[in-house]
Amino acid sequence: MPLSDDGVPRRCWLIVALTVVGFGITLWVFYPGVMTYDAKYVYQDMVEGFRGDWQSPVMTSLWALIDPLAPGTASMFLLTATLYWLGFGILALATARRSIGLAILLLLLALSPPAFMFVGIIWRDVLLAGLWLLAAALCFIVAACEARLRISVQAVALALVAFGVLLRPNALIAAPVLVAYIIWPAQFRWKRTAILFVPAAVAFYGLIQVVYYGVLGATRQNIVQSIMVFDLGGISHFAKQNQFPVGWTEAENEQLLNGCYKPTEWDIYWRLPPCEFVMRKLEKEQKLFGTPAVSKAWTSAILNHPVAYLEHRLAFFWNFVAAGNLTLWVYNIEDLSKPVLDGRAGFTALAAIDRALKPTPLLRVGPWWLLCLALCAIGWRRRDTPAGAFTLGVGGSAVLYVLTFLPVGVASDFRYGYWAVLAGLSGAVAALTRRSP
Repeated sequence: MPLSDDGVPRRCWLIVALTVVGFGITLWVFYPGVMTYDAKYVYQDMVEGFRGDWQSPVMTSLWALIDPLAPGTASMFLLTATLYWLGFGILALATARRSIGLAILLLLLALSPPAFMFVGIIWRDVLLAGLWLLAAALCFIVAACEARLRISVQAVALALVAFGVLLRPNALIAAPVLVAYIIWPAQFRWKRTAILFVPAAVAFYGLIQVVYYGVLGATRQNIVQSIMVFDLGGISHFAKQNQFPVGWTEAENEQLLNGCYKPTEWDIYWRLPPCEFVMRKLEKEQKLFGTPAVSKAWTSAILNHPVAYLEHRLAFFWNFVAAGNLTLWVYNIEDLSKPVLDGRAGFTALAAIDRALKPTPLLRVGPWWLLCLALCAIGWRRRDTPAGAFTLGVGGSAVLYVLTFLPVGVASDFRYGYWAVLAGLSGAVAALTRRSP
């Protein structure tokens, strides 16, 4: 392999240069980042010193830590973009050992719309995907290194995975597969992964409780009951019988059973007309939201109408994986009459690409989920190699992560499946390598 004057292979310098170019393009298109409503709530909590569990209190604390470096969206955007390009860059360096062509392809895929168009949007889903990609890439590049270096890198990777779970608690079901890969990056064994799965999931659940409510002292905001409200609305619709622990007027009941339900998001019962009366009565008038009354009604509804519950949950999941849901965020939440990022040419072009691709499978969660399933099948044949183990680790965790939205999803934006996009792209390139690095 040709070396440069300092002994580093020239292909490595090429990969580093291309990664820096990619990071530069990201800055040109997105800087200082696009604020969303979810991100605004997190930032407001940070400014006010409030820690609630509706939006991850860990993201609130992280933002408080980095905000002095570049106040506002810029700090979180720079962190997300750095994680993203570090992950792809390190993975490309590892891939370049065997194929410079595949390494360059990987970096080009990092600029492809389904992945790149979300890097500058401040969402914890994008941050989680960047963390997990970097964790997997770090272990991929040191899979064949001596134990001392490998163990140190594995410890960092495990911390990155844990941080991702703290951002999105439903990720605790998908994380054990990625953890198994991190611990054993040279080869994948289903038996030891199965043995590890439940203890790891329990450990992550315990970590959430300790960090959220012990270390950070987060206020409980009854986020689990948002799932229950959505389910009660869905069961009421399919069973054609009110399941909420309150009574309605005749007009409200008719609306609840036949007009409110959409398998898209729970917000239809919370803040969207004409059905915001549901949460108004539960939360403000009768003050039942956050009490055992909602939990008991939810349990009773599922036990008494299991078919209606399954119809609701399957309808939601189908909408999540197959429908044209929200993709790129293009709204200036400070002034809706103005373009986001002052109409910058790069972002305007990206928005046009988003509109063009919106009807295609590229901006549906389902195809990426199926790609990850296919990669698991491909990776299984090469599970004794680092490339196969990587493919199974990222692909398997993405498959499970998307599946978690079947029982607990309350909104169906494309961003919730973003980890499947990065896992699909990186896993596909790993699957194409002929020999393990």
